[in-house]
Amino acid sequence: MSAPPSPSPARPALSAPARALRKLGLVRDIDLALHLPLRYEDETRLVPIAALHDGEHAQVQGVVRDARIETRSRRQLVVWLADASGELVLRFLHFYPSQQRQMGAGRLLRVLGEVRAGLLGREMVHPTVRAVAPDTPLPSALTPVYPASAQLPQAYLRKAVEAALARAPLAALWPDALLPPELAALPSLRDALQMLHHPVPGQPLAALEDRSHPAWQRLKFEELLAQQLAQGQAQSARAALRAPALAARSGALYDALAAALPFRLTAAQRRVAAEIERDLARAQPMHRLLQGDVGSGKTVVAALAAARAIDAGWQCALMAPTELLAEQHLRKLVDWLRPLGVQVAWLSGSRKGRARAEALAQVASGAAALVVGTHAVIQRDVVFARLGLAVVDEQHRFGVAQRLALRDKLDQQQLEPHLLMMSATPIPRTLAMSYFADLDVSTIDELPPGRKPVVTRLFGEDKRAQVVARIRDELAAGAARQVYWVCPLVEESEHVDLQNATATHAELAAALPGTAVGLLHGRLGAAEKAAVMARFTCGELRVLVATTVIEVGVDVPAASLMVIEHAERFGLAQLHQLRGRVGRGAAASVCVLLYAAPLSATAKQRLRAMTETSDGFEIARRDLALRGPGEFMGARQSGDALLRFADIDGDAALLDAARALAPRLLREQPEAAAAHVQRWLGGRAEFMKA
Repeated sequence: MSAPPSPSPARPALSAPARALRKLGLVRDIDLALHLPLRYEDETRLVPIAALHDGEHAQVQGVVRDARIETRSRRQLVVWLADASGELVLRFLHFYPSQQRQMGAGRLLRVLGEVRAGLLGREMVHPTVRAVAPDTPLPSALTPVYPASAQLPQAYLRKAVEAALARAPLAALWPDALLPPELAALPSLRDALQMLHHPVPGQPLAALEDRSHPAWQRLKFEELLAQQLAQGQAQSARAALRAPALAARSGALYDALAAALPFRLTAAQRRVAAEIERDLARAQPMHRLLQGDVGSGKTVVAALAAARAIDAGWQCALMAPTELLAEQHLRKLVDWLRPLGVQVAWLSGSRKGRARAEALAQVASGAAALVVGTHAVIQRDVVFARLGLAVVDEQHRFGVAQRLALRDKLDQQQLEPHLLMMSATPIPRTLAMSYFADLDVSTIDELPPGRKPVVTRLFGEDKRAQVVARIRDELAAGAARQVYWVCPLVEESEHVDLQNATATHAELAAALPGTAVGLLHGRLGAAEKAAVMARFTCGELRVLVATTVIEVGVDVPAASLMVIEHAERFGLAQLHQLRGRVGRGAAASVCVLLYAAPLSATAKQRLRAMTETSDGFEIARRDLALRGPGEFMGARQSGDALLRFADIDGDAALLDAARALAPRLLREQPEAAAAHVQRWLGGRAEFMKA
């Protein structure tokens, strides 16, 4: 009988600082080398105590004259430190017995902190203190202060970074001859990192802090290059995949749908439809982003793409982030396609039992040529017969794993579906060049004829009665007029003083006797939401009080006035999306932004932007400037790698240079390109394939 296998040796437990390093993502030597200081402290010189000024951050050295615990308003350690020029008080409100012993009378201390005027003269509160010998040398470089956590002392982190800098592979991966002269003249990566971690006295600190220093330029260029290379790798990987070629057929569903539409397509819609059609005809998977402002007509373009897939004998799936938006798409697509003989299946979280089983059977058999739904479309029990095209609306609301799950629905046939992503948040040029460099982008840059611009007005909360009076006037102007009132919360919050939807509904119902006022919010069940929305759409409800569930996709042409309460609490893109729910009919429309003072500087910029422009691309540009790419894209939830050092607007010239070099490196030096991506992005590069 064989002996039982010996247990594998237990891995040694990590110390608290080591665990803190891992939590910050500082695992590899290169991770630590690229963990750059927040600021620097000058420990290279000593300032005489008599020469200190209030507000100055300085280092002094002196002998402890006295140290004792005082209990005035609170227990504190007070130390009197003296040098040949004068005396300084050190005050510690939180301290340990070991600190008291370290600062005993007669000890020589080197102290770094901010000077302020105190009751006993000049003082420093909680300075950095080090006991030294008279001959202890001063550092030759500025002392870095790193982003850290409570479990990660600066001293430990400095030693870890120093060791990593010595070990990390920082050699150049390609000859500088490939770079334009202005970039070739920058310090090498190793020299740049050494300079940023240990700047010598006399370095222009302003250039280090505003990231204009040549060392920063090297890092930002290499980061942008890594991003461009990763995008190029992802694009090449997708080009090697196979997808069904959905060739055009004349006289079939596509032509019938185009002829049956109750409106003429705009030139922009025809142009992007042709771009999508060319992609679908290829045997490589389409990976295209269809962007257009609110109300530009993206859904009909998606319907034409679906018709092309169905013509070729394949299924199409359309997925939206909310049930309300998915139902909106369902109604439009059913109206357009069902009269032409297309069977449409509906899948959502609220559809259960026999109805869901029947829909699943239609999808699995191929009887349902078009499948519309929410996240329910990518659940494990949903099996497609022949999925050829997947359309994802408001793609930034879906994470990487969800997009991958949709693509995997065709994996059993060794093919990938074509992927069309739609967004009503236009992508600024710099974002398209960086984060979306691996996508083909189609832009609908004109609105359908007859769409009138929405007038935007600002009203303070003290003008609330005037706003309600404006609603009365709007409703009196005609039976076809309808009003939205948008609230940011459903119920009272102890932390945020906001009117809630329920209270506002009651207020408006009382102020508008004889007017049917509806209430729509996220706490309602799917059937209740659908019933309320149906009553508003048909005109039975004249006023709808709602939360942001109506942000995207809801289309009620008679709605001509929107009030957004506490508009200062909403993001710029969200305000623009909400405003897009009005102005869809013949009547002139108004959006009222009701705000509560005082406003923050950012809130003022957002509200000003809303009154100054209705151009979605300009709104997106300003939103990007206010929020940065991470929040703008929802990158934290989507998994896309964020830029840590470069700024895609401020560093446009570096981005252009990276875009120019990346294809050449991928073509001529693929190993160097792969090593550069691994150096900068590590495992995060995998997300870019999604």
